[in-house]
Amino acid sequence: MHLDIFQSFGAATVEILPVFNRQDAIEPAHLAPLQAATGIFLVGGNQLRFSALLGGTPLAQAIRRANAAGVLIGGTSAGAAVLCEHMIAFGQQGSTPIQRMVNFAPGLGLTNRLIIDQHFSQRLRTGRLMAAAAYNPFLLGVGIDEDTAIIIEPDNRLRVIGQHSVVIVDCNSLEYTDIHKMDEIKPVAMLGVTMHVLVDGYGFDIDKRRPLMP
Repeated sequence: MHLDIFQSFGAATVEILPVFNRQDAIEPAHLAPLQAATGIFLVGGNQLRFSALLGGTPLAQAIRRANAAGVLIGGTSAGAAVLCEHMIAFGQQGSTPIQRMVNFAPGLGLTNRLIIDQHFSQRLRTGRLMAAAAYNPFLLGVGIDEDTAIIIEPDNRLRVIGQHSVVIVDCNSLEYTDIHKMDEIKPVAMLGVTMHVLVDGYGFDIDKRRPLMP
């Protein structure tokens, strides 16, 4: 990782935590820097590796405590997906939802309201995010394009920054779906889905489930 990127954003001190196994995630020397951190950033890679290494460890607990205390937690790619309580572990590409298209795993649990998918338009992940939202309509599906980000504010509103778009899939008013019929793998029906496309400057009120103008 190029530390000068973070320094160019104004970070006075940047430190990498070398966490390669679960033993590293319980090492006291790796927990100490988090107590003074003003921001924590999770890199990309494989989100299942994140959850397998960090799940239930003191390091994961320290990250949650820091977030609860107001420390900014961010991530890119897999590092964004793992922030959610319900994490997309893996799935198939495609523009329409298909049964068994997406698989879940527990994430770090910094939010239980969103399920985040990344590289969204670039890797044709609309179908799997729709399927993920249909499994549990309480969750808002958030598909984030490359070179784009969301910022979740303390008032449970998110805003979009970046060059491309963020898609919100809201199944709260879902009238009907047959996604629960898992006897065969085929496209599923989803009636009453609400979708929003947000670009730089737009936002979304998570509690009221409504988009916000710039």
